[in-house]
Amino acid sequence: MIERCNGDIWFQRERVSHRAFFRTMLPAAEAPKDLPRAIVAAPEGERPEFYDFDIFLWSAVSHELDDRLLTELSYTIFDTETTGLQPSEGDEIIQIGATRIVNRRLLRQECFDQLVDPRRSLSPQSVAIHGITPELLVGQPYIDAVLPKFHAFCADTVLVGHNAAFDMRFLQMKEKQTGLRFEQALLDTLLLSAVLHPNQTTHRLEAIAERLGVSVFGRHTALGDAIVTGEVFLKMLPLLAEMGIKTLRQAREASQRTYHARLKY
Repeated sequence: MIERCNGDIWFQRERVSHRAFFRTMLPAAEAPKDLPRAIVAAPEGERPEFYDFDIFLWSAVSHELDDRLLTELSYTIFDTETTGLQPSEGDEIIQIGATRIVNRRLLRQECFDQLVDPRRSLSPQSVAIHGITPELLVGQPYIDAVLPKFHAFCADTVLVGHNAAFDMRFLQMKEKQTGLRFEQALLDTLLLSAVLHPNQTTHRLEAIAERLGVSVFGRHTALGDAIVTGEVFLKMLPLLAEMGIKTLRQAREASQRTYHARLKY
C-alpha cells in the first residue's frame, strides 16, 4: 500500500528512551490550497515551520554568487525573537542576534546582539519561550534604528537561518518603514537538513544538532540560536559535498525541491 500511494516507511530509534519503531509517511489527499502561507505545526515552545515568505524569490544581486563553492563564501548566521508568530497581524521583533562564518570558521567574537523595543505588549506565551520581559525592553532602540545596523553587519555575505522564512517575513514587513531590503542570497538549515536526512520526521534545530553532534546552549535567545545554527551549518557542508552539492546554486536548488516536497505532505 505504501508503495502504491507513493509513501515512505523507515525504522527509527530514540536515543533517550531507547524505544524503536517504524514510521510511515503518506501523501495528503490534496496539497494545501494556499501553499505560500502554509504553516506546519510544531511541539510546544517551538516555532512552526513557516511558509509566509518565499525564500526562493532571489533578487538579481543574490544570484551573483550562484557558482561559488559553499566553502568559499562568507555567511551571516542570524535569528530573531519576536512578540508572537504573526507579523502580518502586528507582532514585532524584540531581539536580533547574528554571527559570522568566514573561511569555514565560526567567528563568535564577531556578533550582533540587540534587544528592540517593539512599542507593543508581549504575550505571556512568548515571554515563557524566550524569557525576554517587558522590563528588559525599556529604553532599547526601536526597530527603525536597529535594522540599518544589522543591514550593514550582513553586507557582502550570504544569510543563513533556521526556519528562515519566519525571520525574513518580519524583516520584509519593515521594508517600507526603513527603506531597507535584505537582498542577499539566503540558505535555510531546516531545508538543508531535509536534503541530508529526508527520512527524519523532525528538523527542529535541537534535533538536527543532536544528529550532527553539536552542543546546544542558549536556546531561544537570538544570538544563542544563531551560534547553534552556525555550528550545524558547518557540519552540513562536508555532508552536502558528499551528495554533490558544492555550490550555492546547487544548495538552493536542492533546498527548493525539498521545500515543495514538504509542503505536499
